[in-house]
Amino acid sequence: MINKEGFTILELLIVVAIIGILASLAIVNYVKTKEYALDKEAISNLKIIQVAEKSYYMDSVPNTYYASSVIADINSNLKLSLPSSSQRSWNYQVWDTGCGRATRNGDDGRSWYLTIDDVDSKPDSGAGCP
Repeated sequence: MINKEGFTILELLIVVAIIGILASLAIVNYVKTKEYALDKEAISNLKIIQVAEKSYYMDSVPNTYYASSVIADINSNLKLSLPSSSQRSWNYQVWDTGCGRATRNGDDGRSWYLTIDDVDSKPDSGAGCP
């Protein structure tokens, strides 16, 4: 009788292949979930910017909206705390027309827009600002 200890190379290859398939499915799902969460971050921040712009408009004389593309200035003048580190996921910009834009840092350059007079208060990916 042959004393067999351990696994055969075929058994090991099958286990490695199964683990590889499961890992690839998990990575794809992780990337989709991460992008979804980043989009929600931008949408939430644009809604916060919209409220801050309305407040700025009521406080300013003459009534105007704040305009800037510098995160530190937006945070200071609109009294916000948007992420301002170099590792942030989004760049924000506001115009004196009351429009705000979040543009994704990275390779896809995705953008979300929200205007002051937007009826549904939901940022759009296709609408544009001046």
